Amino acid sequence: MNLQINSEKLDSELQELAAFSETLSPAITRIVFSEQDVAARAWLKQKCLAAGLAIREDAIGNTFARWEGTDANSGSVATGSHIDAIPNAGRFDGTVGVIGGLEAIRALQKSGFTPKRSIELILFTSEEPTRFGIGCLGSRLLSGVLKPERAQTFKDREGNSLEDLRRCAGFTGDLHSVQLQPGHYTAFVELHIEQGPRLESQKLDIGIVTSIAAPAGMRVSITGSGGHAGGVLMRDRRDAFVGAAEMAIAVEAAALSTGSPDSVATTGICRVFPGAVNSVPSQVNLEIDVRDSELARRDSIVAAISEECKAIGRRRQLEVELETVNSDAPAACDPAIIGLISNACGEAGLTHMKMVSRAYHDSLFMSHLAPTSMIFIPCHLGISHRPDEFASLRDISNGVLILAHTLAALASQ
Repeated sequence: MNLQINSEKLDSELQELAAFSETLSPAITRIVFSEQDVAARAWLKQKCLAAGLAIREDAIGNTFARWEGTDANSGSVATGSHIDAIPNAGRFDGTVGVIGGLEAIRALQKSGFTPKRSIELILFTSEEPTRFGIGCLGSRLLSGVLKPERAQTFKDREGNSLEDLRRCAGFTGDLHSVQLQPGHYTAFVELHIEQGPRLESQKLDIGIVTSIAAPAGMRVSITGSGGHAGGVLMRDRRDAFVGAAEMAIAVEAAALSTGSPDSVATTGICRVFPGAVNSVPSQVNLEIDVRDSELARRDSIVAAISEECKAIGRRRQLEVELETVNSDAPAACDPAIIGLISNACGEAGLTHMKMVSRAYHDSLFMSHLAPTSMIFIPCHLGISHRPDEFASLRDISNGVLILAHTLAALASQ
Protein backbone atom coordinates (compact mmCIF):
# COMPACT_ATOMS: atom_id res chain seq x y z
CA MET A 1 0.00 0.00 0.00
CA ASN A 2 1.49 3.31 -1.12
CA LEU A 3 0.65 5.87 1.54
CA GLN A 4 1.46 9.52 0.98
CA ILE A 5 1.20 11.87 3.97
CA ASN A 6 0.38 15.46 3.01
CA SER A 7 2.87 17.22 5.29
CA GLU A 8 2.03 20.69 4.01
CA LYS A 9 -1.65 20.19 4.80
CA LEU A 10 -0.77 18.84 8.24
CA ASP A 11 1.32 21.92 8.98
CA SER A 12 -1.31 24.30 7.65
CA GLU A 13 -4.14 22.73 9.63
CA LEU A 14 -2.14 22.66 12.87
CA GLN A 15 -1.46 26.38 12.39
CA GLU A 16 -5.12 27.09 11.61
CA LEU A 17 -6.23 25.24 14.72
CA ALA A 18 -3.69 27.16 16.83
CA ALA A 19 -5.40 30.41 15.84
CA PHE A 20 -8.42 29.45 17.99
CA SER A 21 -6.92 30.75 21.21
CA GLU A 22 -7.55 33.22 24.01
CA THR A 23 -3.84 34.12 24.04
CA LEU A 24 -1.59 35.35 21.26
CA SER A 25 0.77 33.00 19.41
CA PRO A 26 2.86 31.10 20.29
CA ALA A 27 0.91 30.62 23.53
CA ILE A 28 -2.31 28.62 23.14
CA THR A 29 -5.23 28.80 25.58
CA ARG A 30 -8.34 26.88 24.59
CA ILE A 31 -10.54 25.94 27.52
CA VAL A 32 -13.33 23.42 27.05
CA PHE A 33 -16.73 24.94 26.14
CA SER A 34 -15.18 28.39 25.69
CA GLU A 35 -15.91 30.47 22.60
CA GLN A 36 -12.57 29.39 21.12
CA ASP A 37 -13.23 25.71 21.83
CA VAL A 38 -16.68 25.82 20.22
CA ALA A 39 -15.28 27.59 17.15
CA ALA A 40 -12.40 25.12 16.84
CA ARG A 41 -14.85 22.22 17.01
CA ALA A 42 -16.93 23.71 14.18
CA TRP A 43 -13.78 24.18 12.09
CA LEU A 44 -12.72 20.57 12.69
CA LYS A 45 -16.14 19.20 11.79
CA GLN A 46 -15.96 20.98 8.44
CA LYS A 47 -12.58 19.36 7.76
CA CYS A 48 -14.03 15.94 8.58
CA LEU A 49 -17.10 16.48 6.40
CA ALA A 50 -14.82 17.53 3.54
CA ALA A 51 -13.12 14.13 3.90
CA GLY A 52 -16.48 12.39 3.51
CA LEU A 53 -16.77 11.38 7.15
CA ALA A 54 -20.09 11.13 9.00
CA ILE A 55 -20.27 13.20 12.20
CA ARG A 56 -21.86 12.24 15.52
CA GLU A 57 -21.65 14.14 18.81
CA ASP A 58 -22.62 12.86 22.23
CA ALA A 59 -24.05 14.69 25.22
CA ILE A 60 -20.68 15.75 26.66
CA GLY A 61 -19.34 16.86 23.28
CA ASN A 62 -17.18 13.89 22.32
CA THR A 63 -17.19 14.05 18.52
CA PHE A 64 -16.96 11.00 16.26
CA ALA A 65 -16.04 11.25 12.56
CA ARG A 66 -16.71 7.90 10.87
CA TRP A 67 -15.35 6.33 7.71
CA GLU A 68 -17.76 3.51 7.03
CA GLY A 69 -16.32 0.04 6.46
CA THR A 70 -17.66 -2.71 4.26
CA ASP A 71 -18.70 -4.98 7.14
CA ALA A 72 -21.44 -3.24 9.10
CA ASN A 73 -21.57 -6.07 11.65
CA SER A 74 -17.94 -5.84 12.76
CA GLY A 75 -16.72 -3.53 15.50
CA SER A 76 -15.02 -0.27 14.63
CA VAL A 77 -11.42 0.83 14.99
CA ALA A 78 -10.79 4.24 16.54
CA THR A 79 -8.12 6.87 16.90
CA GLY A 80 -8.14 10.42 18.20
CA SER A 81 -7.13 12.81 20.96
CA HIS A 82 -8.10 16.28 22.24
CA ILE A 83 -7.87 19.93 21.20
CA ASP A 84 -8.48 21.71 24.51
CA ALA A 85 -5.36 23.39 25.86
CA ILE A 86 -4.37 24.61 29.31
CA PRO A 87 -3.59 28.33 29.71
CA ASN A 88 -0.39 29.37 27.89
CA ALA A 89 0.18 25.94 26.36
CA GLY A 90 1.74 24.87 23.08
CA ARG A 91 0.09 23.88 19.81
CA PHE A 92 0.99 20.19 19.52
CA ASP A 93 -0.37 18.51 22.67
CA GLY A 94 -3.47 16.56 21.65
CA THR A 95 -3.86 18.33 18.33
CA VAL A 96 -1.27 16.11 16.62
CA GLY A 97 -3.48 13.11 17.41
CA VAL A 98 -6.62 14.78 16.07
CA ILE A 99 -5.27 16.45 12.91
CA GLY A 100 -2.86 13.55 12.44
CA GLY A 101 -5.70 11.06 12.78
CA LEU A 102 -7.69 12.91 10.13
CA GLU A 103 -4.71 12.99 7.78
CA ALA A 104 -4.11 9.26 8.34
CA ILE A 105 -7.67 8.57 7.18
CA ARG A 106 -7.30 10.88 4.17
CA ALA A 107 -4.04 9.17 3.21
CA LEU A 108 -5.73 5.77 3.38
CA GLN A 109 -8.60 7.06 1.25
CA LYS A 110 -6.23 8.42 -1.39
CA SER A 111 -4.27 5.16 -1.49
CA GLY A 112 -7.41 3.26 -2.53
CA PHE A 113 -7.60 1.30 0.72
CA THR A 114 -11.07 -0.01 1.61
CA PRO A 115 -11.61 -0.71 5.32
CA LYS A 116 -13.50 -3.80 6.38
CA ARG A 117 -14.09 -2.34 9.83
CA SER A 118 -15.24 1.26 10.10
CA ILE A 119 -12.61 3.74 11.30
CA GLU A 120 -13.61 6.54 13.65
CA LEU A 121 -11.70 9.67 14.56
CA ILE A 122 -12.64 10.80 18.08
CA LEU A 123 -12.30 14.33 19.43
CA PHE A 124 -12.44 13.88 23.20
CA THR A 125 -13.95 16.56 25.40
CA SER A 126 -11.79 18.14 28.11
CA GLU A 127 -8.71 15.95 28.34
CA GLU A 128 -7.18 18.76 30.36
CA PRO A 129 -8.42 19.33 33.93
CA THR A 130 -8.32 23.12 33.58
CA ARG A 131 -12.01 23.91 33.89
CA PHE A 132 -13.45 21.23 36.16
CA GLY A 133 -10.38 19.98 38.03
CA ILE A 134 -10.49 16.49 36.53
CA GLY A 135 -8.77 15.32 33.35
CA CYS A 136 -10.16 13.17 30.53
CA LEU A 137 -13.76 14.12 31.26
CA GLY A 138 -15.09 12.86 27.91
CA SER A 139 -13.26 9.53 27.89
CA ARG A 140 -14.06 8.92 31.56
CA LEU A 141 -17.76 9.19 30.75
CA LEU A 142 -17.38 7.12 27.57
CA SER A 143 -15.75 4.29 29.50
CA GLY A 144 -18.06 4.46 32.51
CA VAL A 145 -15.19 5.25 34.89
CA LEU A 146 -16.95 8.53 35.74
CA LYS A 147 -20.66 8.31 36.57
CA PRO A 148 -23.01 10.97 35.12
CA GLU A 149 -24.40 11.75 38.58
CA ARG A 150 -20.97 12.89 39.75
CA ALA A 151 -20.20 14.78 36.54
CA GLN A 152 -23.44 16.73 36.93
CA THR A 153 -22.10 18.20 40.20
CA PHE A 154 -19.00 19.71 38.56
CA LYS A 155 -18.55 23.48 38.55
CA ASP A 156 -15.72 25.71 37.36
CA ARG A 157 -13.99 28.35 39.49
CA GLU A 158 -16.62 30.95 38.59
CA GLY A 159 -19.42 28.66 39.79
CA ASN A 160 -20.66 27.73 36.30
CA SER A 161 -21.99 24.18 36.26
CA LEU A 162 -20.93 21.54 33.75
CA GLU A 163 -24.60 21.13 32.87
CA ASP A 164 -25.06 24.80 31.97
CA LEU A 165 -21.75 25.09 30.13
CA ARG A 166 -22.24 22.02 27.95
CA ARG A 167 -25.76 23.08 27.04
CA CYS A 168 -24.58 26.57 26.12
CA ALA A 169 -22.00 24.89 23.87
CA GLY A 170 -24.79 22.97 22.13
CA PHE A 171 -24.59 19.57 23.85
CA THR A 172 -28.01 18.92 25.33
CA GLY A 173 -28.46 15.14 25.57
CA ASP A 174 -28.63 12.94 28.66
CA LEU A 175 -25.16 12.24 30.08
CA HIS A 176 -26.25 8.64 30.75
CA SER A 177 -26.24 8.13 26.96
CA VAL A 178 -22.49 8.84 26.66
CA GLN A 179 -21.15 5.52 27.99
CA LEU A 180 -20.19 2.92 25.40
CA GLN A 181 -20.14 -0.80 26.01
CA PRO A 182 -16.95 -2.89 25.81
CA GLY A 183 -16.70 -4.29 22.31
CA HIS A 184 -18.04 -1.15 20.64
CA TYR A 185 -14.49 -0.67 19.38
CA THR A 186 -12.14 -3.52 18.54
CA ALA A 187 -9.07 -1.30 18.96
CA PHE A 188 -8.01 2.23 19.84
CA VAL A 189 -4.68 3.88 18.93
CA GLU A 190 -3.69 7.42 19.91
CA LEU A 191 -0.93 9.46 18.28
CA HIS A 192 0.72 11.97 20.63
CA ILE A 193 3.89 13.94 21.26
CA GLU A 194 6.03 12.21 23.86
CA GLN A 195 6.02 15.08 26.40
CA GLY A 196 9.40 13.79 27.50
CA PRO A 197 12.98 13.86 26.14
CA ARG A 198 13.83 10.20 25.55
CA LEU A 199 13.04 9.86 21.84
CA GLU A 200 14.86 13.05 20.89
CA SER A 201 17.86 12.34 23.13
CA GLN A 202 18.23 8.83 21.71
CA LYS A 203 17.58 10.05 18.13
CA LEU A 204 14.63 7.68 17.64
CA ASP A 205 11.64 8.28 15.39
CA ILE A 206 8.79 6.52 17.19
CA GLY A 207 7.86 5.49 20.71
CA ILE A 208 5.51 2.56 21.19
CA VAL A 209 3.66 2.80 24.49
CA THR A 210 3.45 -0.41 26.50
CA SER A 211 1.75 1.00 29.60
CA ILE A 212 0.24 4.25 30.86
CA ALA A 213 0.94 5.57 34.34
CA ALA A 214 -1.64 5.64 37.11
CA PRO A 215 -2.77 9.15 38.09
CA ALA A 216 -4.33 10.35 41.32
CA GLY A 217 -5.62 13.82 42.13
CA MET A 218 -5.91 15.28 45.62
CA ARG A 219 -7.32 18.49 47.06
CA VAL A 220 -6.20 19.81 50.44
CA SER A 221 -8.10 22.54 52.28
CA ILE A 222 -6.11 24.22 55.06
CA THR A 223 -7.78 26.57 57.52
CA GLY A 224 -5.88 28.66 60.03
CA SER A 225 -6.50 32.05 61.60
CA GLY A 226 -6.11 35.34 59.74
CA GLY A 227 -5.36 38.81 60.97
CA HIS A 228 -3.33 41.95 60.40
CA ALA A 229 0.26 41.24 59.35
CA GLY A 230 1.50 43.72 61.91
CA GLY A 231 -0.92 42.87 64.67
CA VAL A 232 -0.60 39.09 64.97
CA LEU A 233 2.63 38.09 66.72
CA MET A 234 4.64 35.26 65.21
CA ARG A 235 4.23 33.08 68.29
CA ASP A 236 0.43 33.37 68.02
CA ARG A 237 0.08 32.65 64.33
CA ARG A 238 -1.84 29.83 62.68
CA ASP A 239 -0.72 30.73 59.17
CA ALA A 240 -2.47 28.52 56.63
CA PHE A 241 0.01 29.31 53.86
CA VAL A 242 3.12 28.41 55.86
CA GLY A 243 1.45 25.08 56.61
CA ALA A 244 0.60 24.67 52.94
CA ALA A 245 4.19 25.41 51.94
CA GLU A 246 5.41 22.71 54.28
CA MET A 247 2.87 20.32 52.74
CA ALA A 248 4.14 21.10 49.23
CA ILE A 249 7.65 20.14 50.37
CA ALA A 250 6.18 16.92 51.79
CA VAL A 251 4.60 16.13 48.41
CA GLU A 252 8.01 16.35 46.74
CA ALA A 253 9.62 14.24 49.46
CA ALA A 254 6.96 11.51 49.18
CA ALA A 255 7.63 11.07 45.47
CA LEU A 256 11.41 11.10 45.90
CA SER A 257 11.25 8.56 48.71
CA THR A 258 10.34 5.67 46.37
CA GLY A 259 13.62 5.91 44.48
CA SER A 260 11.80 5.26 41.19
CA PRO A 261 12.01 7.69 38.24
CA ASP A 262 8.40 6.75 37.46
CA SER A 263 7.17 8.29 40.74
CA VAL A 264 6.18 11.93 40.30
CA ALA A 265 4.09 14.30 42.42
CA THR A 266 3.23 17.95 41.81
CA THR A 267 1.52 20.66 43.82
CA GLY A 268 0.19 22.55 40.82
CA ILE A 269 -2.38 24.88 42.39
CA CYS A 270 -2.17 26.99 45.55
CA ARG A 271 -5.01 29.42 46.25
CA VAL A 272 -4.45 31.75 49.18
CA PHE A 273 -7.17 33.69 51.02
CA PRO A 274 -7.50 36.61 51.50
CA GLY A 275 -4.47 37.15 49.25
CA ALA A 276 -3.33 40.50 50.66
CA VAL A 277 0.30 41.31 51.44
CA ASN A 278 -0.58 42.72 54.86
CA SER A 279 -2.92 39.94 55.96
CA VAL A 280 -2.02 36.58 57.52
CA PRO A 281 -3.43 33.83 55.23
CA SER A 282 -6.38 32.15 56.87
CA GLN A 283 -7.34 29.70 54.12
CA VAL A 284 -5.34 27.84 51.47
CA ASN A 285 -6.47 25.28 48.90
CA LEU A 286 -3.89 22.99 47.30
CA GLU A 287 -4.37 20.68 44.33
CA ILE A 288 -1.91 17.81 44.04
CA ASP A 289 -1.16 15.44 41.15
CA VAL A 290 0.49 12.06 41.86
CA ARG A 291 1.51 9.57 39.15
CA ASP A 292 3.33 6.28 38.91
CA SER A 293 3.50 3.31 36.56
CA GLU A 294 2.82 0.97 39.51
CA LEU A 295 -0.50 1.26 41.32
CA ALA A 296 0.71 0.09 44.75
CA ARG A 297 3.64 2.50 44.69
CA ARG A 298 1.38 5.37 43.59
CA ASP A 299 -1.03 4.60 46.43
CA SER A 300 1.84 4.53 48.93
CA ILE A 301 2.80 8.05 47.85
CA VAL A 302 -0.78 9.26 48.24
CA ALA A 303 -0.97 7.70 51.71
CA ALA A 304 2.34 9.29 52.75
CA ILE A 305 1.18 12.71 51.55
CA SER A 306 -2.12 12.37 53.42
CA GLU A 307 -0.45 11.39 56.69
CA GLU A 308 2.14 14.15 56.48
CA CYS A 309 -0.50 16.81 55.71
CA LYS A 310 -2.47 15.72 58.77
CA ALA A 311 0.68 15.76 60.92
CA ILE A 312 1.58 19.27 59.74
CA GLY A 313 -1.94 20.40 60.53
CA ARG A 314 -1.75 19.03 64.06
CA ARG A 315 1.66 20.55 64.68
CA ARG A 316 0.63 23.98 63.40
CA GLN A 317 -2.91 23.90 64.83
CA LEU A 318 -4.50 24.04 61.39
CA GLU A 319 -7.68 22.37 60.20
CA VAL A 320 -6.90 20.08 57.27
CA GLU A 321 -9.42 18.47 54.94
CA LEU A 322 -8.30 16.02 52.25
CA GLU A 323 -10.30 14.97 49.20
CA THR A 324 -9.41 12.42 46.53
CA VAL A 325 -10.53 13.81 43.18
CA ASN A 326 -9.57 10.75 41.17
CA SER A 327 -7.59 7.58 41.71
CA ASP A 328 -7.09 5.61 38.51
CA ALA A 329 -5.29 2.36 37.79
CA PRO A 330 -2.52 2.11 35.19
CA ALA A 331 -3.27 0.62 31.79
CA ALA A 332 -1.32 -2.13 30.06
CA CYS A 333 -1.32 -1.65 26.31
CA ASP A 334 -2.33 -4.45 23.96
CA PRO A 335 0.55 -6.68 22.77
CA ALA A 336 -1.06 -7.30 19.37
CA ILE A 337 -1.39 -3.57 18.63
CA ILE A 338 2.15 -2.99 19.90
CA GLY A 339 3.27 -5.64 17.40
CA LEU A 340 1.41 -3.95 14.52
CA ILE A 341 2.97 -0.58 15.32
CA SER A 342 6.42 -2.19 15.53
CA ASN A 343 5.89 -3.92 12.18
CA ALA A 344 4.80 -0.64 10.59
CA CYS A 345 7.95 1.05 11.86
CA GLY A 346 10.09 -1.73 10.44
CA GLU A 347 8.42 -1.55 7.03
CA ALA A 348 8.75 2.25 6.95
CA GLY A 349 12.40 2.13 8.02
CA LEU A 350 11.77 4.18 11.16
CA THR A 351 13.67 3.60 14.39
CA HIS A 352 11.57 2.94 17.48
CA MET A 353 11.56 1.93 21.12
CA LYS A 354 9.01 0.61 23.59
CA MET A 355 8.29 2.94 26.49
CA VAL A 356 6.03 3.81 29.40
CA SER A 357 3.81 6.89 29.20
CA ARG A 358 4.29 8.78 32.46
CA ALA A 359 1.67 11.29 31.36
CA TYR A 360 -1.85 9.93 31.17
CA HIS A 361 -4.15 10.41 28.21
CA ASP A 362 -7.62 9.52 26.99
CA SER A 363 -6.08 6.17 26.01
CA LEU A 364 -5.96 5.26 29.71
CA PHE A 365 -9.76 5.22 29.82
CA MET A 366 -10.29 3.88 26.29
CA SER A 367 -8.38 0.80 27.46
CA HIS A 368 -11.51 -0.06 29.51
CA LEU A 369 -13.43 -0.33 26.23
CA ALA A 370 -10.98 -1.85 23.77
CA PRO A 371 -7.41 -3.08 23.24
CA THR A 372 -5.32 0.10 23.20
CA SER A 373 -1.86 1.47 22.52
CA MET A 374 -0.21 4.80 21.74
CA ILE A 375 2.27 6.08 19.18
CA PHE A 376 4.68 8.74 20.47
CA ILE A 377 6.72 11.14 18.38
CA PRO A 378 9.66 13.24 19.65
CA CYS A 379 9.09 16.71 21.05
CA HIS A 380 11.99 19.13 21.40
CA LEU A 381 13.73 18.77 24.78
CA GLY A 382 10.63 17.01 26.07
CA ILE A 383 8.94 20.39 26.61
CA SER A 384 5.15 20.41 26.78
CA HIS A 385 2.36 22.54 28.27
CA ARG A 386 4.44 25.60 27.36
CA PRO A 387 4.38 27.98 24.36
CA ASP A 388 7.78 26.64 23.21
CA GLU A 389 6.43 23.08 22.89
CA PHE A 390 7.63 21.84 19.47
CA ALA A 391 7.44 18.79 17.23
CA SER A 392 9.01 18.87 13.79
CA LEU A 393 6.88 18.39 10.71
CA ARG A 394 9.04 15.41 9.77
CA ASP A 395 8.36 13.71 13.09
CA ILE A 396 4.63 14.48 12.93
CA SER A 397 4.44 13.08 9.40
CA ASN A 398 6.30 9.94 10.48
CA GLY A 399 3.82 9.44 13.30
CA VAL A 400 0.85 9.89 10.97
CA LEU A 401 2.35 7.37 8.55
CA ILE A 402 2.73 4.74 11.28
CA LEU A 403 -0.78 5.49 12.55
CA ALA A 404 -2.23 5.06 9.05
CA HIS A 405 -0.52 1.70 8.56
CA THR A 406 -1.67 0.55 12.00
CA LEU A 407 -5.27 1.61 11.36
CA ALA A 408 -5.23 -0.16 8.00
CA ALA A 409 -4.03 -3.39 9.62
CA LEU A 410 -6.64 -3.18 12.39
CA ALA A 411 -9.45 -2.27 10.00
CA SER A 412 -8.64 -5.24 7.79
CA GLN A 413 -9.05 -7.83 10.54
